[in-house]
Amino acid sequence: MRAMNKQMHEVMQRRGELLASIAAQREQVAQIGTRWRTPLALADQGLAVVRFLRSRPVLVASVVALFVIRRRGVIGLMKSGWRMWKGYRFLTALSERLSSRN
Repeated sequence: MRAMNKQMHEVMQRRGELLASIAAQREQVAQIGTRWRTPLALADQGLAVVRFLRSRPVLVASVVALFVIRRRGVIGLMKSGWRMWKGYRFLTALSERLSSRN
């Protein structure tokens, strides 16, 4: 009976050691996950941009064509894009005003 109690005590002691080791490993995994959260989020956003561009080849080709045709580079393209955006907003606001009159 004593041998059985001794063996049970050893098993319970080993169980306690294993549980402590598991808790320490959980903490290590949590720290690693915290460190990788920001880089993985950035990579995920990068993949989303790539998927967006791959699903819109006409848009990508248009931007490339504008770069080639304009030769003014990024600044010129940004200015043109800004003007087009402002024009678009003006025209949508104008169309909403005109349609609300009816």
